[in-house]
Amino acid sequence: MTEPLQDVTGTLGVASKFASGRMNAEGLQKAQEQGWVQPSAYQYSTNQAGSHAPGDDANQDDANKPATASIFTAPWASDAGRYEWDPEGADGDVGPRNPALEQDLFHSEFINRAGDKLSNLTTVEVVIESEERVKPIVDFKTAGLHPILVENIKLCGYENPTPIQAYTIPAIVTGHDIIGVAQTGSGKTAAFLIPCISKLMGKVKKLAARRPNIAAGFDAERERVRAEPLILIVAPTRELCCQIFDEARRLCYRSMLRPCVVYGGGPIRDQIGQLQRGCDLLVATPGRLKDFMDRPEVLSLSRVRYTIVDEADELLHDDWEEDMAKIMSGGDANIDGDHRYLLFSATFPKRLQTLAANFLAKDHIHVSIGRTGSVHVNVKQNFVWTEPDAKQQALYDLLIAMPPSRTLVFVRSKKAADFVDDFLFNLGLPTTSIHSDRMQIEREDALRSFKSGQTPILITTGVSARGLDVKNVMHVINFDLPLIEHDGKSEYVHRIGRTARIGNEGLATSFYNDRDVAMAPFLTKILMETGQEIPSFFESFKPTDGKLNFDEEEENAIFEADGGGGGWGNDNAVNSNGGGGASGAGDNTPAANKDANSGGEAAGGWGESVPVAASAW
Repeated sequence: MTEPLQDVTGTLGVASKFASGRMNAEGLQKAQEQGWVQPSAYQYSTNQAGSHAPGDDANQDDANKPATASIFTAPWASDAGRYEWDPEGADGDVGPRNPALEQDLFHSEFINRAGDKLSNLTTVEVVIESEERVKPIVDFKTAGLHPILVENIKLCGYENPTPIQAYTIPAIVTGHDIIGVAQTGSGKTAAFLIPCISKLMGKVKKLAARRPNIAAGFDAERERVRAEPLILIVAPTRELCCQIFDEARRLCYRSMLRPCVVYGGGPIRDQIGQLQRGCDLLVATPGRLKDFMDRPEVLSLSRVRYTIVDEADELLHDDWEEDMAKIMSGGDANIDGDHRYLLFSATFPKRLQTLAANFLAKDHIHVSIGRTGSVHVNVKQNFVWTEPDAKQQALYDLLIAMPPSRTLVFVRSKKAADFVDDFLFNLGLPTTSIHSDRMQIEREDALRSFKSGQTPILITTGVSARGLDVKNVMHVINFDLPLIEHDGKSEYVHRIGRTARIGNEGLATSFYNDRDVAMAPFLTKILMETGQEIPSFFESFKPTDGKLNFDEEEENAIFEADGGGGGWGNDNAVNSNGGGGASGAGDNTPAANKDANSGGEAAGGWGESVPVAASAW
């Protein structure tokens, strides 16, 4: 267990200025004296020669050729090892163990493990909105899951379900569409993967498309197989897709389900090659998925049983509306019409819910863990008044004053990411950076270097704000706070959620000045909600009545009445009418004062607010 970082921002000194443009010997010595590893420069020229090959603009003829080995030396995330089904050695629908792969999947030192503060995630209010009572599972062994999946869950180190898992797993297993909203780092990925994989594990032979026998050898030149996944997962960023894919590789181990991931910037030919080898579970970014949907010889969604949207609030913005409408309707041609939609996020503003309601069945279930958009108490939040022209020096001072640890630094622009990266690197600190203008191979290399600890300081834009789950990220620094007019409230929650994952503790430090005043009322209430110290410059933003009334669209993630469009009733109105959709009453009494079996009847629906017993992964 890594010890949490101590807040030292009140004791920061003023470091001497160093010349920029090249590594400063004095700065390097000082950084190493503080325990930081030797910085290493990234060799961009290594990847420049083939820069067009992996991109979205790759030559169309090349993309249609059979897959061959990538011209890049660095491994692509989409080519990561996964269990390859061999019917010769299988016992029914369970394959034999693969010790080397098992070591890679489950015993890597870079996999995040649960911390000793996981109980803090289980003391929040759980609000369930549904037409029927949802009985939560209390452990994985008795949850009715496929036996081999239970073994994989144990290998992952998951001991008992977290609240979001306890309620969504049985809801999905019983065939409901889902809205799942829970705090960052609370196990949402496993919450949707586990039940979907379990439901399909024993039915792959019946439901899956024809596939080649990889174990017997596969020649893409002779045998091209179209990918027809049973599970489709869409996520907004490439990094999040790769992370979900890694979790799927673990949970699909020793089963017939073969996971794949496709994303923009990666090598099209390689990704097609993986799809041709068989694909039962597909993780994808919207752009690359839409491209492949336009190639029916490569991909068909006619067999999809589960469409899952992770970080759903991000993908249901107007910017994505056309793409997502096509993707969400792509599985409507399902052979037997048995198709479930699952939407998950840590934040879900009301303004995005109308679009979501169009895709969900009227009897869908809404599970909300804590207040929508809330921050859990395992993140220590600190704010430092920093004038704009003093930020670089303050960042350096902070990093030098703190014990070395994996640190994420968020900036507001791609230019700033490069500039801050260069500034710190030239002062001897081991940094790398990532943003959307970087080649995908550079992004993957940077993230791999950050995870391994080779460059434990990662400068990034909002591209890494959602879903990124890296072991022992002890410190998140908001060099620039997000802009409120660009969904800054949600982004702040997602940014600081990169630390204190699954019961670990973490520190979030934010530089603040007059330019960030629009965020101040929200930030003040977040600090009050989590019982943290309020800096003097936030005192004037405290609610005069002392009540934490967050904006209605932040705190209310339950669908409004929609005139029969499958919307939800108001969750604060005990007798609200859901407009023909599934409606229920969310009882907002604190969980600690509620009986686990309590709940209120409302317009033919059922709602409850209950505590969940403390559990650990």
